Amino acid sequence: MKLAGAEARRYFAKPDPQRPAVLIYGADPMRVALRRQELIAALIGPDGPSEMRLTRMAAAELRKDGARLGDEMRAQGFFPGQRAVLLEEAGDGVTAQVAAVLADWRDGDAVLVVTAGALAAKSSLRKFFETDRAALAIGLYDDPPDRDEITALLKAAGVGAVAPEAAGDIAALARALDPGDFRQMVEKLGLYKFGDGSALSSAEIAALAPATIEAELDDILHVVAEGRAGEIGPLMQRLGGQGVAAVGLCIAANRHFRTLHAACVDGGGVAQGLARARPPVFGPRRERMAKQAQAWGMARLETALAMVVDTDLTLRSAQQRAPALALVERLFIRLAMMVRR
Repeated sequence: MKLAGAEARRYFAKPDPQRPAVLIYGADPMRVALRRQELIAALIGPDGPSEMRLTRMAAAELRKDGARLGDEMRAQGFFPGQRAVLLEEAGDGVTAQVAAVLADWRDGDAVLVVTAGALAAKSSLRKFFETDRAALAIGLYDDPPDRDEITALLKAAGVGAVAPEAAGDIAALARALDPGDFRQMVEKLGLYKFGDGSALSSAEIAALAPATIEAELDDILHVVAEGRAGEIGPLMQRLGGQGVAAVGLCIAANRHFRTLHAACVDGGGVAQGLARARPPVFGPRRERMAKQAQAWGMARLETALAMVVDTDLTLRSAQQRAPALALVERLFIRLAMMVRR
């Protein structure tokens, strides 16, 4: 039987031990691993692995010993409690063995948890679990967590109230990060807010968000976008000394000004446009970029983007002879002077 959405989440949180088996499959190994971890913890408890109530085996092992799966399912442990058998990296080659074991399943046997990668609709393993009345099949896709799932994760991490603006930032972060990184971020928020009864704010999310979400060259890009031409030279010297490539600076500038342009043309206004940005823009940085977008306006931002693209093409040209960083510095100064007019 297939499970999806809210039904699947409820099962992961509170699995039914009377269900003999569940298949968890998906293209993203991290999503599968996280759900498998959650399911087994709910099924056998935190002490299950240490009490030897969990048996792990790779599907490839069944080729050498086809009877082992059945033996492990029926085995009796030294400690009381629910047992589970985890069969990892499964494929259609184990369908017959899994079907035979489940046909012989009795109350008191272990629950079988099978994990697999992406399975096509015609996969025999997937078809077996989807059509079996007792077993379950749960497919995991690249959809970001919905509001209910995010709320459950925050609650589990000990995060209480969330400010309305911060809720939007959390949702944007969930869309931008991989599942494992997002869970780590939520755990970090829980540690940060431990013992703090105040609502989680947008500024706190911005302070704790992974560095990969923020532009690496924020300082100089803000200086350029705010028209502070006199500060560009020293910053360029520092970046050059750190080995930052000229093409990398151009790419970062292109990304920054495209974000400002998208905010300007958004039908919901600049603030809404920045809220839709990918990667997301958080807290004080969002307020700063909103002011930049309003100061530039759509027409000048289009001119700025054309200048950035021209410089990028010059840097990549075989005929380019001028020092690369000098070309970028000249570009940044020209851009900074534009917004001051």
